[in-house]
Amino acid sequence: MSADQKHYTGNCAKESNQKPGSTEASIFMRSYLPSAQTEKPIDPPIKKVEPKLLLGEIIVNEVNFVKKCISSENGHEDLWGKLICTNFKVSFIPQNDSSKQSEHLSHILLGEHDIPLTCLDQVVTVNDSKGKKKVLGSNQKLKFNPTELILYCKDLRIIRFCFDEAGPESAKKVCLAIAHYTHPADLHLLFGFEYQGRRYHERKETEINGSVPLVGLQTAVFDRTSDWDREIKRTGASEWRVCSINERYCISLSLPEYIVVPASLADQDLRQFAVYFSDNRIPLWCWNHPNGSSLVRMSNIADPLQQKKIEQRILNAITKSHPQHSEVTRIDLDKGLPNTQDIQSAFSKIRQICVIDSFEESEERWLLQIENSRWLEYVRAFLKQSAEIVYHMEGKIASVVILEEEDRDLNCVVSSLVQLMLDPHYRTISGFQCLVQKEWVMAGHRFLDRCNHLKKNEKEECQLFLLFLDCVWQMINQYPAAFEFTETYLTVLSDSMWIPLFSTFLFNSCFQRSQHLMDFAKAKAIPPTEEDSVYFPPVWEWSQQFTAKEQTLFNNPMYVGKSAACVHNGEVKSFRRTKKAYSASVKGILASVANGLRDGEGTLTRRASFLSELKQDFSTVKAVIESPSEIFFRDWFSRTVDLQGLLLPMTLPSHIALWKLYFLRWVPEACITKGGSITTYHQLCQLVDEIEMLQSRLRQYKGPSPGITQSLA
Repeated sequence: MSADQKHYTGNCAKESNQKPGSTEASIFMRSYLPSAQTEKPIDPPIKKVEPKLLLGEIIVNEVNFVKKCISSENGHEDLWGKLICTNFKVSFIPQNDSSKQSEHLSHILLGEHDIPLTCLDQVVTVNDSKGKKKVLGSNQKLKFNPTELILYCKDLRIIRFCFDEAGPESAKKVCLAIAHYTHPADLHLLFGFEYQGRRYHERKETEINGSVPLVGLQTAVFDRTSDWDREIKRTGASEWRVCSINERYCISLSLPEYIVVPASLADQDLRQFAVYFSDNRIPLWCWNHPNGSSLVRMSNIADPLQQKKIEQRILNAITKSHPQHSEVTRIDLDKGLPNTQDIQSAFSKIRQICVIDSFEESEERWLLQIENSRWLEYVRAFLKQSAEIVYHMEGKIASVVILEEEDRDLNCVVSSLVQLMLDPHYRTISGFQCLVQKEWVMAGHRFLDRCNHLKKNEKEECQLFLLFLDCVWQMINQYPAAFEFTETYLTVLSDSMWIPLFSTFLFNSCFQRSQHLMDFAKAKAIPPTEEDSVYFPPVWEWSQQFTAKEQTLFNNPMYVGKSAACVHNGEVKSFRRTKKAYSASVKGILASVANGLRDGEGTLTRRASFLSELKQDFSTVKAVIESPSEIFFRDWFSRTVDLQGLLLPMTLPSHIALWKLYFLRWVPEACITKGGSITTYHQLCQLVDEIEMLQSRLRQYKGPSPGITQSLA
């Protein structure tokens, strides 16, 4: 521990050898899984409470008699307790928690009132009497005694603590400690390194309560040739091979050690080409269509004199891999999609509108502000661009090369969405995790910089992975029965970005990960022969965060697998909601479903009703004669959807919705505390939706007893 860290730790530092798995936390909004809370006591309670710590976690500073403000309207739901800063999290321990058993989603690593330090975006102190407010950074001084602490979190929470009854000096010290530990000077100072080092001798104890995790064990991490060989075989990419020229990262520091390349290209040629690509990034194979077309991602060539020559060699090799030797389509994403600065600006605006500003969903002004943030516009742009690439691969049977300057941002989003639309394997939980591992982690997306874990450079920060998850949610929202996972799974996955105990979202590249873990092993005096035993597990090992029971919430009960029959659309009388009512999607409730397709009003309409709109949406020229792409999309939307086949998103502005479970889960106005009449109404809507779906299926059923079917319907 550095001298600076000891300054904040003081005499109250404690070390615990307690095993993880004893604390519980709520991942959802208070109304999504409501919790029982007590009213404000007349006097601050003095009941002694102690936090539950993970291996290697120490208390840095703490202060008693702190009030956590739950509701701004009245203080009846506010909590009194102890505010603690550790080297892992900010923890609030209520003095008088209700003994009533709640139905929260239990988290093994975090308590209900815990916030990982890496999840903190801003630490703001306030002095009401002096009218002062200060955003705290690392090693800063605080000239006034704070009466209030506001924590702005990267998962969109805003948490407020009041120090009216706390000692002013103790309050100041804990605020400074939180600010200091939120800005680590080096990656090794993140708690994950200490935690995984302590678990070195206990790593085999991965089962929770003797149960085996439901998901995550089948996820390939693509750090060995066998994983790529299986993917080549699964997709039928017979003219592609696994290449190992980047072993020990001797060619590119941002690429994985093993990549897939055209079989007609020799290693010697690839070595010669590499020096001309940005960061020596050789073109990467992503996926093969059953018709033989391939999806390839590529960075730019800096030298204009060599660009045409090398690209032609690469494109010729891709053409040879196609059974029909079709011409390759080249698409530059930098020219048609927003850049990372635009995306981050849009996220900041929609965050301000949804969380920080006063929430007024019923007003037209609020909806206009959401539109003006451009976040939904950018979500729509990525879905449209991906659908266009699908047209080339599916409709024109042509291989596609997607280009981006560095091949580490926009390409990650688009390549993933294209595969999600074309390949039903990636709509399963294990398949989706393989997709993220392959197209994001191994391809070198700079999670450390884009998530800004070290608070080094705000200009590099960009919520690009969240944008991708939002695009996935749009697909789930339109085709709920086509995906094995739920929006709860997507929300939990997004929250896992801010827990620094997993390798998935912690590093900029595979090389950076291996280098840091090697240095870490040396620092912990771990023998070189055992270095492989010390590792940051991927986030896909969900058993380290959730028990098997909680993981069942990741699974979509309406998922239509390969063995399930396709459900045709039927004319069913719709149960319509009023415009002023909150959408059922606020609480993750599925609306009316027919054939896995949901429309904007929650009614069971035929897919053909979208044809005229989609024809205009995908057409760039308003003419009577349809273009080939328009014909392709019109033909697809005129057929009954195959949930285990190609899925195309509906991309009119009216089809793109706000992901309410993510953006509004902490907003009291959108999340009615403890339910009430609105909760009852949501449950009734869900029941009616289920009845409509069953009626539709019964009417389409052609069994041996039609009389019984008709009577039941």
